[in-house]
Amino acid sequence: MKILQGVGISQGVVIARASLAYERPLPVIEAVPSLLGAEAERTRLDQAIALTLKQLRKLRGKLDTLPDEGRIEIDALLSVYERMLNHSRLVRAAHRRLAEDGLTAEAAVQLESDALAAQAGPQPGMPEEEIEGAKRREGEFREVARRLLRNLTGVSFRAFSDIPGGSVLVAEQIRPADAAVIDPNRIAAVLSEGGGVTDHTAIMLRALNVPAVLAVPTLIDHMQEGCLVIVDGTTGRVVLHPDSATLAEARSAMAEEARERKGIGRLRRLPSRLVSGEDIELLANVELPNELPLLHRNGAAGIGLLRTEFLFDESEALPDEDGQYAVYARLVADMQEMTTTIRVLDWGGEKGLARLRQLGITDEQEEENPALGVRGLRLLLRHPEILETQLCAILRASLEGKLRILLPMVSSVNEVLATRQIYERCAKRLRRRGVKLPADLPPLGVMIETPAAALTAGALVRQAEFLALGTNDLTMYTLAVDRSSAMGSDLYTGLHPGLLKLLRLSVDEALRAHRPICVCGEMASDPRAVALLIGMGLRSFSMSAALLPPVKRMIRSLSLDACDELHRRAMLEEDPLALSAMVRHFAV
Repeated sequence: MKILQGVGISQGVVIARASLAYERPLPVIEAVPSLLGAEAERTRLDQAIALTLKQLRKLRGKLDTLPDEGRIEIDALLSVYERMLNHSRLVRAAHRRLAEDGLTAEAAVQLESDALAAQAGPQPGMPEEEIEGAKRREGEFREVARRLLRNLTGVSFRAFSDIPGGSVLVAEQIRPADAAVIDPNRIAAVLSEGGGVTDHTAIMLRALNVPAVLAVPTLIDHMQEGCLVIVDGTTGRVVLHPDSATLAEARSAMAEEARERKGIGRLRRLPSRLVSGEDIELLANVELPNELPLLHRNGAAGIGLLRTEFLFDESEALPDEDGQYAVYARLVADMQEMTTTIRVLDWGGEKGLARLRQLGITDEQEEENPALGVRGLRLLLRHPEILETQLCAILRASLEGKLRILLPMVSSVNEVLATRQIYERCAKRLRRRGVKLPADLPPLGVMIETPAAALTAGALVRQAEFLALGTNDLTMYTLAVDRSSAMGSDLYTGLHPGLLKLLRLSVDEALRAHRPICVCGEMASDPRAVALLIGMGLRSFSMSAALLPPVKRMIRSLSLDACDELHRRAMLEEDPLALSAMVRHFAV
């Protein structure tokens, strides 16, 4: 028996056979002059970039099988890679090397990526809290270079499809894009010599809910194909060739985990209620229809945010009214008496760029800073035919059950008024066609995702029937930190005094106007942040269905007085680090 110690990434105990995944190494790349000439090397590089972008798009197309958190994480990371392949410092510098130094495309990519990775990585004297972020930034440059170099040299990428089902995947290094193609129904656990608790791979594996241990020294030296191994993703302990006593201990731990899962099943049937008697509404964010079984299994009270982008696949024609109606009607009917909140298409930013270019809606110049400018409702109002088709489909589906409509990326009252005119025009058109609609049309709501929306929430609630706090984008725009890029990830936090003031302002205006308000960003899935938000006056939260049980468990242990006290203390705190520590150490 051999015991190795790594970093536990994703909880769970697994007993299974090991399957080693090897990656063909790249050839040694030397900084030598090209025999083909600068123009030929430029063509080779451009072709490799185009192929790499195509591969990333194909990988993005496989994300439908991932859990919501995993899909968001890898989608954001792929967006970072795509930006680094489009008019980036890396590409410009490599082209310059080709023109000025006459190098091969491989050498130009290798030299420039090494230089940029060194600049982005940890530096002497860097504060400890910034080192992990620097390592992630360094890794992004190296991963993009690795992909380009494999396409330039013709050395294929590895695949996990031939690994026997139920095996422990063992590799020297698991990259984020590798994690994206791991099937959690086939791979029992993951082991790697590289990686760490905060890198992209770790985040992906946690989202997949695959037991994993990373950063295991000398793992490959000790591992043999097919050997029996125990993986403890909680403690980071890896046992090779376990003896009978150790096996019995591991089986006992697995049985305890099974009992815990049964406990979650019992929790589903219990009300989401504070110990002081106040009911808290827990809803689910839904990205794909196949998430509905988990939503019901974990006891969601409805759909707080249905993202409709899955209907607008970039490889297919734009969905027509009938096609959209069929999907919405099935979803709403499946929810029975529970409410479904459908968000209209939220294109722009990093989403739907290829389709927008196909339609001539955007161009390269407009994408210089895609997080700003024309996205969400702004984009739809510029192209109302897309919005009208979707609104007509949603209105027709409203006869199947309770639904309401959510407008993304609102920044002014004028946008809501313009949308309501289109909405009412669609209803009149449908009635003229003989389509029966409810006497009272489904409510129109506004997402508070920009500081402008939060600061004018009082005006918005006079034009909208409900509000939804999109804390992900609101945090990004408030703190000027792009959440899809690791470059500023250490600065991205919902527990910031400035953000809490914007949230409090929106909540106060909604309560004053007697309008429903819900949180549907990542803060809703953080149990201790939920305690703070309950103290702020919020009573409705929407999150990934997988995260409902721990939030409900926390809620059932809370009193309103404890939440009020946490909120009162938090609003007096001016230091973001102290605020975060206060909430993280909150004890009921």
